[in-house]
Amino acid sequence: MTGLSKMLMLIGALLFLAGFLMSFLHLGKLPGDFVSKKGNTTFYFPVATSIIISILLSVVFYFFNRFR
Repeated sequence: MTGLSKMLMLIGALLFLAGFLMSFLHLGKLPGDFVSKKGNTTFYFPVATSIIISILLSVVFYFFNRFR
């Protein structure tokens, strides 16, 4: 397999894992997430969720690069 196909498979697996974890861990509804509702408009900014996902991805990519 070429490098591009391996990278696409890795990205697909990570997206699948992220979706699976978000559905069971209820990420996106954490105390640090910002929600503003005014009339018919809702603004949602997931600050805490973004930080947790960033930390998890940093650890995953660290181990991928370490053992490559």
